[in-house]
Amino acid sequence: MKTIADTYISSLKKAYYNAKGKEIWDHFENVKHGASPKDLDQIKPIFPEVPETLLHLLQFVDGTYWKTYGEEDIAFLMLGSDMAEYPYYLLSSEQIIENKNAAASYYSDYIERAYEGVYIDEKITNKAENLKWLHFSDCMNNGGTSQLFIDFSPSEKGKNGKIVRFLHDPDEFKVIANSFEDYLQMLMDNEMDFIEEDNLE
Repeated sequence: MKTIADTYISSLKKAYYNAKGKEIWDHFENVKHGASPKDLDQIKPIFPEVPETLLHLLQFVDGTYWKTYGEEDIAFLMLGSDMAEYPYYLLSSEQIIENKNAAASYYSDYIERAYEGVYIDEKITNKAENLKWLHFSDCMNNGGTSQLFIDFSPSEKGKNGKIVRFLHDPDEFKVIANSFEDYLQMLMDNEMDFIEEDNLE
C-alpha cells in the first residue's frame, strides 16, 4: 500500500527532474540509504508520538543535512515550508536524537513570551518546561534562518503533532500545518515550489 511518504518522494523526484535536476536526483538515489530499524527504535522512546510518515521518510533516506553516505557528505534539499521557494534539509535519525532538547535550550525565553515584537502563534504553549518539540528540518543556510519542528506540547488552542516553523530576523514561531501528513500534502499542493533550477546549482 502506497503511503503519503511514497507519494511525496515520487512528487519530489518529479520536481527535481522538471527543474533540470535529474543528475542530482539520480546521484542522490545511488548514494543514500535509509535509517535502520535500530536507528528508528531509538527515536520512539524519546518521541513516542513520532508520526509514522516521518519514519517512512527516514526509511527512504536517513537525513540529507551534511550526512555521510559511504565516503561522501551530501546536503540535499528535500523539504519546504509555507515560505515559497525556500528549501530545507531533512535531519537524520541521529541528528533528531541529538537535538531532542534544542527547542527548550534555545527558545525557552521566546516560549515564555519574554520578548516584545516577536510573533508566536497562540497554538504554541507559553510554558517552556512543558516543551516537547521534535526538530526534523533546517533551512538551506544551515538552519540559521529557519527550522521546522513537530510540536507534541501544544497550547489549549493547538493540536498535538502540529508543525511549527521558526523564522529568524524577524523572529517568529508560526504553525504551518496541523500534522506531518498535512505538512507534506501542503508541499505537494504547492507543487514543490521550493525546488527550482537556481536552488539546485
